[in-house]
Amino acid sequence: MTRGLKASEVRALEHLYRRRMARGEWISDEAARQLTEVAAALGRQVGLLIGRDGRVSHVLLGGADRLTIPPLGRERGASGRLCGLRLVHTHLGGEPLSPDDLTDLALLRLDLIAALTLTPDGLPDRAYLAYLDPEAEEATPARRLEPARFHDLVFDFAAVVEEVEAGLARRHRAVAVAGREGALLLGCFPPQAESEAAMAELAALCRACGLEPLDALVQHRRRPDARTVFGSGKLVEVITTALHCGATTLVFFQDLTPAQAKAITALSDLKVLDRTQVILDIFAHQAGTREAKLRVELAQLTYLKPRLVGLFPQLSRLGGGIGTRGPGETKLEVDRRRIDARITHLKQQLATVAAGQALRRQKRQRAGVPILSIVGYTNAGKTTLLNALTASVLEAADRPFATLDTASRRLRFPRDREVLITDTVGFIRDLPESLLGAFKATLDELADANLLLHVVDCAARDFRDQIATVDKLLDELGLAATPRVLVFNKIDALEPEEAARRCRAWDALGCSARDRSTLRPLMAALEPRLFPDLGGGG
Repeated sequence: MTRGLKASEVRALEHLYRRRMARGEWISDEAARQLTEVAAALGRQVGLLIGRDGRVSHVLLGGADRLTIPPLGRERGASGRLCGLRLVHTHLGGEPLSPDDLTDLALLRLDLIAALTLTPDGLPDRAYLAYLDPEAEEATPARRLEPARFHDLVFDFAAVVEEVEAGLARRHRAVAVAGREGALLLGCFPPQAESEAAMAELAALCRACGLEPLDALVQHRRRPDARTVFGSGKLVEVITTALHCGATTLVFFQDLTPAQAKAITALSDLKVLDRTQVILDIFAHQAGTREAKLRVELAQLTYLKPRLVGLFPQLSRLGGGIGTRGPGETKLEVDRRRIDARITHLKQQLATVAAGQALRRQKRQRAGVPILSIVGYTNAGKTTLLNALTASVLEAADRPFATLDTASRRLRFPRDREVLITDTVGFIRDLPESLLGAFKATLDELADANLLLHVVDCAARDFRDQIATVDKLLDELGLAATPRVLVFNKIDALEPEEAARRCRAWDALGCSARDRSTLRPLMAALEPRLFPDLGGGG
């Protein structure tokens, strides 16, 4: 930026570092005068980033009408705090604060942003100041002071910073008391697309992995922005909304590319996750058996491998020194090789597990016991239904993916007939390919089922989409020809007339897994399907 400047002009810029501001003083008279004089002499915008201690941390040199702020390390990265720096810069054309200035204020969480205009003699003329308003709700929550002559302006900078941070702290306190990390949920959908159910599902996934959804923002556009999903304008609203609601994490419904995750992270100090990462985190918490842990780790590594560049930009080339001469090797390549080796090892271990499962399936087939497999959308109540039918005590929870392992129990019918009933991992819309691949061996057991019990939460707002999602995945698994029975669970959450109407419309059996009296019609309907020799009598 200093290329082409005279030595005296470079020295004038360097002298700005020597200025010190008193506590409560946003800029001193001497620093303001020197700043405008240098800007007038150069014909370019000049800015100072000043810390809370009154020292100048950065001197910025821009063009005639624009100033670019370099990436800044967070001076104070705690949630609900400002960054500890204020920007005071010059405007050569006498203009007020620009939209870009207010964007920088919000994105960087500056203590203050100020623009000084110049008199014809190059001295400070008018001052335009703005700071974050913790009570504002608009996209760029800036409180602007009335413009005033520089020497007439009375402004208690220290008191304003204290007031702003107190307001932000009030918004963040509720999240801190809950002991959970606050999240802002984000979704980008095509025009006219239904987004409410998808965002509600994302909120449930976040709660299941320990995040507290605080707010949600949705944008409808033909296709997500290739760089930042939402586009730079909407992203300003995203980050300022996160600041005001107390969120420390951004969770996107869309899977982020490594470049998108990197670009969004560069704009703020917020943690950035996508839906797949949230699901993987749930799987990691829920995995209890060795097999489930192996499958989760395989899914995590499969997801991580193509994202090494985006996740670890600091990886650098190794080379030079005794033992490392020659073509060398990037640390990135080393990490990829290690991941490949680990993936191969996990697949070998899972192949051994699958072989054992195949032997157990063969034994069941030789025994001639019919197999009834419960399938359905995640959190539809599949495990609760299995517990109710078999008097089992498998862990069932009102959260997504509470079941990751296949569980099998004996189910006895009134006429002294038995079947083997199995519970499986729940399905979900837009299931990530890495998860489907990792759990495919578990779902392969469905191929041995004589009958599929498709359990649906009929009280869900998007139960139709959930049915379509499960049917599609079953078809992809080659199970289109396997007989299936549609069971509408949780009918107690609906009015009796509405529950009956939905069951008739979908030719489904209605029940409530928490009310054993509603299971008798289900058992009566399943028995002749599993044992055709019994006919329809009861």
